[in-house]
Amino acid sequence: MTTAEPRSAARHRIVGHRVAPADPARWPDVAAVPRASWPARTVTAAVVGPALRRLPLRVRFAGGATLGLGGPLIEVRDPKAFHARIGTRGLIGFGESYMAGEWEAPDLVGALTVLAAHAADLIPTPLQRLRTLWAQQQPGTQRNTRDGSRTDISRHYDLSNDLFALFLDETLTYSAAVFRGFPAHWPLLAAAQQRKVDRLLDLAHVREGTRLLEIGTGWGELALRAAARGATVTSLTLSREQRELALERVRRAGCADRVSIELCDYREARGTYDAVVSVEMIEAVGAEFWPVYFRVLDERLAPGGRAALQAITMPHERMPASRDTHTWIQKYIFPGGMIPSVQAIDEAVRDHTTLTTVARDAFGAHYAETLRLWRERFTERADGIAALGFDETFRRMWTFYLAYSEAGFRSGYLDVQHYLLTKEPAR
Repeated sequence: MTTAEPRSAARHRIVGHRVAPADPARWPDVAAVPRASWPARTVTAAVVGPALRRLPLRVRFAGGATLGLGGPLIEVRDPKAFHARIGTRGLIGFGESYMAGEWEAPDLVGALTVLAAHAADLIPTPLQRLRTLWAQQQPGTQRNTRDGSRTDISRHYDLSNDLFALFLDETLTYSAAVFRGFPAHWPLLAAAQQRKVDRLLDLAHVREGTRLLEIGTGWGELALRAAARGATVTSLTLSREQRELALERVRRAGCADRVSIELCDYREARGTYDAVVSVEMIEAVGAEFWPVYFRVLDERLAPGGRAALQAITMPHERMPASRDTHTWIQKYIFPGGMIPSVQAIDEAVRDHTTLTTVARDAFGAHYAETLRLWRERFTERADGIAALGFDETFRRMWTFYLAYSEAGFRSGYLDVQHYLLTKEPAR
């Protein structure tokens, strides 16, 4: 058990900048540094120092040593707070320490890429076996029941349409793009997003007269491009903000007679469709509901129908460590989220549906470039984000989130896949 002692993040001087104190009412676990118990200090001593010494990093502690084998620099401005947070909250504490301004990295993505590449061996094997004793467990309040999903989705996607518009391209597409080559450049992002959408519509054979179900509307780009092909689209979302703007875009495009956008859980979907498309939706479903999600695809598809999915994946061997553990991303960015593995998807399709996986294509490097462009745009438009009322703690949190995600793809720890699933024609 730990207690917390108030400590202003403003005390931590960063080169050229003093980080504003976190608002205790909004960011209680950032504004207060936890008081580390003896077991927490023991875990920290057993993990942090030895792990850093063998990594290709340089971790420089204020007033102390520099650890690591050389590489991207992490400057720890408040070692006591840094260790206390990691000792009591693990990787959640590591992210909260960044939010509080207790450490910086000139190349944040580079540093996080090293950590992501060594995620499997950062914690010694004996401590891995005792994970349930020291790792925070997922809160039951974030289960993706029908009511829980509405709350979890709202916490991210209903933040502000204006916020997302500041760092997304004009298509307002919030998922991995498909580029023609690297490095990617901002003026090419919109075309790369439309290329991705068209690839999915092609996989699903969406054309004139197709009855299409989209699970996860986003801000409407896929529905608009499907309607332009002559399809009739039913799109489902749990985000009121997204639905409002997507409906406006549909009306402006003159597609209201071909696109219906419903505030509806995927489990409430009705009707029969020639095709189903779902882009980066499965990550928000939750592991216990993956069988339900795939059964819905199966039930909604007409015989001979096709489902095209875009899904982020992680290594299967890392799933046991991630399935029940509460993570920084879940606490601050995507409550209730869980990334599947390719094997987990294959098993869910095989064991719970009549569908057949016909094709799978991985393109993780494209997601790393997409995230880089978003992160750079987010940084460039920090003043505009502040003008919307988002404080410095929020901006550091989102900078960390975008860099953390990019690092996952650059290290190969994360990947993203296009799937084609088919349903046998009726006999």
